[in-house]
Amino acid sequence: MDLNKVRNIGISAHIDSGKTTLSERILFYAGRIHKIEEVKGGGDGAVMDHMELEKERGITITSAATSLSWDGNKINLIDTPGHVDFTVEVERSLRVLDGAILVLCSVGGVQAQSLTVDRQMKRYGVPRLGFVNKMDRTGADPFKVCKQMKEKLGTDAILMQIPMGAGETFQGCIDLIKMKAYFFDGANGEKVREEAIPEEFQDQAAEYRQKMIEGLAMFSDDMMEMLFGGEEPSEAMIHEVTKKAVLSLQATPVFVGSAYKNKGVQLLLDAVNRYLPSPLEREVKASDWHEPTKKVQLESNPDKPFVGMAFKIVDDEYGQLTFLRVYQGVTKKGETYFNQRTRKKERFSRIVRMHADRREEVDSASAGDIVAIMGIDSASGDTYAAENQMCTLESIFVPEPVIKIAIEPKDRSNADRLSAALQRFRKEDPTFRVSTDEETAETIIAGMGELHLEVYVERIRREYKVEVTVGAPKVSYREKPTRAVEFNHKHKKQTGGSGQFAHIVGTIEPLSDEVEGDYQFEESIVSGRIPRQFIPAVDKGFASCMPKGTLAAYPVVKFRIHLTDGSYHDVDSSEMAFQTCARGCFREYMPKTNPVLLEPVMTVEIEVPDQFQGPVVGDITRRRGLIVSTDGQAGGICVIICEVPLSETFGYATDLRSMTQGQGTFTMELKGYRQVPTNIQMEIIEDRKKALVTAE
Repeated sequence: MDLNKVRNIGISAHIDSGKTTLSERILFYAGRIHKIEEVKGGGDGAVMDHMELEKERGITITSAATSLSWDGNKINLIDTPGHVDFTVEVERSLRVLDGAILVLCSVGGVQAQSLTVDRQMKRYGVPRLGFVNKMDRTGADPFKVCKQMKEKLGTDAILMQIPMGAGETFQGCIDLIKMKAYFFDGANGEKVREEAIPEEFQDQAAEYRQKMIEGLAMFSDDMMEMLFGGEEPSEAMIHEVTKKAVLSLQATPVFVGSAYKNKGVQLLLDAVNRYLPSPLEREVKASDWHEPTKKVQLESNPDKPFVGMAFKIVDDEYGQLTFLRVYQGVTKKGETYFNQRTRKKERFSRIVRMHADRREEVDSASAGDIVAIMGIDSASGDTYAAENQMCTLESIFVPEPVIKIAIEPKDRSNADRLSAALQRFRKEDPTFRVSTDEETAETIIAGMGELHLEVYVERIRREYKVEVTVGAPKVSYREKPTRAVEFNHKHKKQTGGSGQFAHIVGTIEPLSDEVEGDYQFEESIVSGRIPRQFIPAVDKGFASCMPKGTLAAYPVVKFRIHLTDGSYHDVDSSEMAFQTCARGCFREYMPKTNPVLLEPVMTVEIEVPDQFQGPVVGDITRRRGLIVSTDGQAGGICVIICEVPLSETFGYATDLRSMTQGQGTFTMELKGYRQVPTNIQMEIIEDRKKALVTAE
């Protein structure tokens, strides 16, 4: 396969923007499926939402991969969830993709999860196209959406099309490059008809074509000169400059349509082929295994040694399925390759190409391919290569869970099945954590939100036939020091024979929220006051204390240890002695840093009819929420964006339905962590102490 004709793309969006509906139309027009199913409303459900829970709820829970052909190009497509609780699915998909389609609702515009997806795309340098969907909705306004993209996403959103009408009058699209109108005929919009632009849209089309050329001219000196000289650029030049602008990551060409009404999808696919990069146009670097700071350039070349990344794990009745992006070389069925993390050799006995939950066996996969390997023991983010200790690819960013609940089987005889379920889900989803509470011996599951954990509890019931009891949701608070403290701590123990001795001097300092990571260790030991071999043990000792702080036994974040001095004993000092010394130092001195509690704060986006705005805003205020903005939209709908502590959102779905006669909807995503007010901090600490005492 000519790699110039390969596109690895994902579709990402805020929840309910029409992503999966768009995927369904793409598969239909490409001939991959022969019947369109809707996400909601009977039938078999969308192909890409293959889980029973997805079909029931009308939401995407897991990313789904497929491949198709369009106009001679092969497109590997991943449809990702829109709900923030399943954001890791978006994260790991974007990590291995070469391009993306950012879907935006023509009415809602740039919404909460749109911002998250935008950050994820930027994190991995993924070029994208914009698709303003739902042009058939009342209040559709692509011009407003483009303005929001510029203001909120910081991208140069360039309209490549304008709609003919909006809402009920939406007829089709005007291509501003060809200056032609496109209509979509047939029962499913499968027949694309090109016509001259209707007279009533000609002036508007001329205006926005000029704006398009002015926007693109920022990426081409030649086009800028032509613009100043009053010359018209050719179609070929516009295409060339648009692709350059896309690859620069500074511009997002924007297209319009309605996936549900079967309008605009084929033109979007043409744009995918034309503007999004092939694997050959993406620069991919790995870290040298022996020198991690040294970067190795990977090539999309089948003749080079194989390198691939496992980015998603699925465990089902047939065993483990590992989704793999091939970056270099060729992987063949029956050959063995090295896991760079474990350094183990593994045999790729079966290679399959995925179509949602269906599998098509293949004999090999080459650079640029996305396939799945059956039967290997890997983890999400593992690098596989032809040689042992060759290189490692940058891993996937995994956000920390914010909510946890206790879980136990109603029938103790099902404990083993529950354990098997939890181990499987933990392996599949890096944001799903399982632990045992030291004090209560309860099994604790943690995740990204109520819906996230609710889905897994339901899957335990359905897939493992285990009825469970769950506790009330608990917030994952954090502890953070607020002032620097100098420490001077000595550990000395004599137990007959050789004893233990370690002595450390330095400071504990708070880290700014802008600093990457929660913990830093640095040292400036001179003159061998502490032997070099013991210094890593000090680091390890302090790091081991992070899960349990001194204020209320919550994890400690955002602090730095600076080791400046100390002493040792020729006989009694050891790595263990210095680890123990660091732990004792932490317990003694961390309380002196005036630690405070941090709580997760959510950005909540609420849509309600105008008449309910007052009660909803008042309720948010009572929940310690901060109103960020209110925006009236067409159809008497008000969009309220606010920031609310996670602890105040439990059960909010029921309360909102009650306040709005069932008409209110909302979405949430993690904004960050914020200091808990003093009076509430005291209550949390008191409740925590009581719980710990009760557990003893």
